[in-house]
Amino acid sequence: MTMELLERGPFLQTLAEYAGQARQGTGRLVLVSGESGMGKTMLLEAFQDSSPDARWLWGGCDGLLTPRPLGPLFDIGAQVGGELAALGRDGAPRDQMFTAFLTELGTGAPFTVAVLEDVHWADEATADLLSFLGRRLSRSPVLLVATYRDDELAADHPLRMVLGDLATQRATRRMRLPPLSRDAVATLVGSRDIDAAELHRVTGGNPFYVTEMLAAGWPSVPPTVRDAVGARLARSAPATRQLVQCAAMIGARVDRSLLATVADVAAPAIDDRLLTGILTADGRGLRFRHELVRLAVTESVTPHRKVELHARLLAELEQRGGADPAVLAHHAEGAGDDKAVLRHAPQAARRSAALGAHREAAAQFERALRHAAGRDGATLAPLHEGLALEYSLLDRWHEAEQPLRTALRLRRELGDGRSVGENLRMLSKTLWRLCRGEESEQAAFEAVEVLEALPPGPELAWAYANLSSFYMVWGRTAEAVAAGAKARDLGERLDQPEILSEALNSLGCALVIAGQGGLEPVRQALRIALDGNLHEAAGRTFCNLQSLGTALNEFDEAERYYTQGMAFCEERQLGVYSTCLSGGRAWALLLAGRWDEAAQIAGDMLKSKLASPVNRMNPLQVLGTIRGLRGADGGWELLDEALALAEGTGEPQWIVPLRAGRAELHWLSGNPGAALREARSGYELGRGYVHQWALGSVAIWLARAGEPVRPGPGLPEAGGPGRRLPEPGSSEPGLPEPYARELAGDWAAAALAWQQAGRPYDAAMAWLGSADEAGLRQALTVFDDLGARLPAAAARRRMKELGIRAIPRGPRPATKAGPAGLTAREQEVLALLAEGLPDREISRRLFISERTVHHHVSAVLGKIGVSSRTAAAREAARLGIGAPA
Repeated sequence: MTMELLERGPFLQTLAEYAGQARQGTGRLVLVSGESGMGKTMLLEAFQDSSPDARWLWGGCDGLLTPRPLGPLFDIGAQVGGELAALGRDGAPRDQMFTAFLTELGTGAPFTVAVLEDVHWADEATADLLSFLGRRLSRSPVLLVATYRDDELAADHPLRMVLGDLATQRATRRMRLPPLSRDAVATLVGSRDIDAAELHRVTGGNPFYVTEMLAAGWPSVPPTVRDAVGARLARSAPATRQLVQCAAMIGARVDRSLLATVADVAAPAIDDRLLTGILTADGRGLRFRHELVRLAVTESVTPHRKVELHARLLAELEQRGGADPAVLAHHAEGAGDDKAVLRHAPQAARRSAALGAHREAAAQFERALRHAAGRDGATLAPLHEGLALEYSLLDRWHEAEQPLRTALRLRRELGDGRSVGENLRMLSKTLWRLCRGEESEQAAFEAVEVLEALPPGPELAWAYANLSSFYMVWGRTAEAVAAGAKARDLGERLDQPEILSEALNSLGCALVIAGQGGLEPVRQALRIALDGNLHEAAGRTFCNLQSLGTALNEFDEAERYYTQGMAFCEERQLGVYSTCLSGGRAWALLLAGRWDEAAQIAGDMLKSKLASPVNRMNPLQVLGTIRGLRGADGGWELLDEALALAEGTGEPQWIVPLRAGRAELHWLSGNPGAALREARSGYELGRGYVHQWALGSVAIWLARAGEPVRPGPGLPEAGGPGRRLPEPGSSEPGLPEPYARELAGDWAAAALAWQQAGRPYDAAMAWLGSADEAGLRQALTVFDDLGARLPAAAARRRMKELGIRAIPRGPRPATKAGPAGLTAREQEVLALLAEGLPDREISRRLFISERTVHHHVSAVLGKIGVSSRTAAAREAARLGIGAPA
């Protein structure tokens, strides 16, 4: 073993095992992580030397301020040629490139090893590529290795989410390289008169730092990589030093002919001069031994020399043609060439956006604007519009507002009415996301007014679609349908499928809210979006289908659209919609009685602080409700924040459910007056403007707080005068069955209807007004299983009022602090999982429904951190959990 690979033998052996599995057709994705300098590349090079029969493909991400999208894929395309290279040259859609790459990996005998280096620098498109491959490798003769620095991933880095998803895939394996031990450093020191223990302390055992310090004559120079590399360069001839500096400005991988041209040396002279050990041969090109070395070299270049080299590189790459616009924009900025930046950065932004790399697209527009001072409105307006669009897709709506307003001002000055109308529509959408309802409404109407004064075009169709959406969320069905029909008709006439999808989306949602069906138009909107590869339209429609499924208690449908939608949106970095889907799933899990999972999702979303105001409302209400019902701290603060945002929108669809949840907490806390005020406020606002299930959620609390409504015909009426809900067939729908049954005093039928709807907590709540001992005991069990202290206390009070004896005391402290936070019921389920029992048998053993078993199993797997029933059985043995008696 070479000195550099000390203590890496076990990792080589493990890689060989994964390679053996890949040779047998069981592909593997190996995620190799470690701090910078841990020897990830050297490990793979050593492994390559030991695998001469494999075909090796290498690609790497760039350390540019704004990385080029799909950099590793283009690197590999240049190596293999053929269809993959042709697709890259022709600017093909990334889906085609992904598929072509997967096909390429499956060719070659006996198997292929593909390396994607430095994916901590990955753009969104490269992160999506990694996710795409990770899901499809398990049956391919491929070993895919991705290296990254796990200490350099920001909280919002797209790779974090991808890594979490890949961890659940069968093909994925992880490998983290640790620092060298003190003994290994002593071995490297050898007979030198150096304190190995001190060197280990200073370098932290980082192999790269250790070898660089030794090569530079440590400790005669300060212990930093920059100074170590500087010391090595200082011993080189001036011509060699200049050549290395020129190479560093090119990038991590260096094209020999480009280096020769820019450095003005003959190509054969390059190898003679590069004797410093800093650059090594890499196929037909060169590469730096480590990115830290390249960065250290660039720091040694004087500012005026950097500008000169960037200018030379820009001129040469422009003359050659075919260079990535992101690379050209990088050199243009380095050269201080404003005109060149404005030529290449917008092009790089558009290309990044087309590949789904919206973070990079936004960064390129930002770059362009930094160099656009003094330019005219015709130049500046599209840059601001492009930046605002990319911010919106990243769910960065606060940042989108200002560039939109700037673009709007510039378009007004230019007299460009169509663009003014389009920017007003986008501003309306942005203000809605920021929970500023009145301003959003004003912009929506103004957009239509401006565009109706011009010959009809796509901009007017979009404005009608936006207005339809605005009416829809207000429950103004007739107006939503009218505006949506105008958008649909104009979209069809102009052959604009994206507008047609948007119009059908809003139309369908409006009809559902009005209780007039409507799901089929929304499904049709999704089909149009997917068939047309319309990313944003598809993302929004997935969100609406998930939300409608949850609103109608069709939780399996909601889960299906969540799963499909998340895969679609994450692969295309549509952060605004993937965040919306996550919040919607938290709400669905809350209603379905899967509180621990709901709280986990909501808590994670709120911790990240990345969601826009509209996308924060669901997690705020979910976590606030769960904390409140469990008697934990912080519930009301979350609900207050959610209500402030909801009232900012002015929309009943957000306000009504929040009023219902707040009424519930007040009532359970012994404050029926406050509960009545909350319910009354929500009911008056929601009548005629929200779907029947949302209206029922406040109507039932009016009744429970002492001001009952009366059910529609066909059901017995509750006692007392009360309000009467509109009859079926009138302008507003009547109450759904579970609410109507409870109002009629039929608690058993109400509870059964809630169970059939898949909402066990609401079924338990329906029993609280009854005198049925069995029903109350059943409700109490549900509350205790959920940890719902407030409703459990209410149930016990009710049982005491009725004189019921032997009331269960509730979970004992030992149960609450069960292994891995498991409830007593979850421990029983885990024990039966350990016996290998299917859900049907667990259901029979525990006298609960299969659906409830499924929910418990999901919660158990999440809490103990495993992804399979087999792994759960092993964890049960470790925790000492046995089968229930």
